[in-house]
Amino acid sequence: MLEIKNQNLTVSVDLHGAQLTHVVDNKTAHEYIWDNLAWPKHAPILFPAIGRSTDDEYFINSKSYPMQQHGFASDYDFEVVYHGDRKLVLSFKGNEETLKSYPFAFELRLIFTLSLNQLVINFEVQNLSDERLSYSLGFHPAFNIEDDFEDYSLLIEPAREQLKKFEIVKNPFPYRSGAVKELAFSGSSFNLNHRIFDEGLIILTDKVNTCKLQGHHYAVEMELSDFSHLCLWTKEDEELPFLCLEPFFGLPDRIDEKQELASKEGNDSLEVGEVKKYQCKLTFE
Repeated sequence: MLEIKNQNLTVSVDLHGAQLTHVVDNKTAHEYIWDNLAWPKHAPILFPAIGRSTDDEYFINSKSYPMQQHGFASDYDFEVVYHGDRKLVLSFKGNEETLKSYPFAFELRLIFTLSLNQLVINFEVQNLSDERLSYSLGFHPAFNIEDDFEDYSLLIEPAREQLKKFEIVKNPFPYRSGAVKELAFSGSSFNLNHRIFDEGLIILTDKVNTCKLQGHHYAVEMELSDFSHLCLWTKEDEELPFLCLEPFFGLPDRIDEKQELASKEGNDSLEVGEVKKYQCKLTFE
């Protein structure tokens, strides 16, 4: 576990999966990140896939390759490129095992930087292969909910009269049906309750620039304008005190529709040698 720290916050990151495991307020000792075996993760990095592929596979030029839910980046140790008091740079370049499911050379870098009460996370993806690279990328942080779930609210900007989501088929796995539905309430500022997740995770169809999770005593604001979608999730069948705010691009497959990687809906791509950068900024209050 590696740590970066300033006068306001102490941040811990696990080299395994480059997972953000703790963000602690130095004055109050409040822990912002979920840490409980009821869901034994904290903030996985999702790469090079988002969600589940039909039958856990996809195609490249009609040849099938296995791909597990949310890809494989969270399963491997990252290398330390730089570790300072307030900045941490980690890198993952894949290996012989990842080539079996994703036959490309790449580098995925994560840069964690602390400034006052903000944690800025920069993601960099470089194509090191000799052909065009298609991929999804996401961040899956779970934030603690103190007191009652209903005591927290979520504010999403830009404001809209009616938020829409992709319809999710929950069983056997969370695929998309292909339809779009309106959320059961109007507006883009609302109080939380577990019932809004009865139909499964919520992937908003409209672009989100910022979202703010607000409780009586603590709040987290996320800036995610570099990402195309925001997903909201907590365990649907258990009333656990956490909420995931997940910025990503790329989408789960439509049910029973196998995908060619190059045309997979929502993916981004890189030409040979190209680098792309994305940023997520978290402000803790």
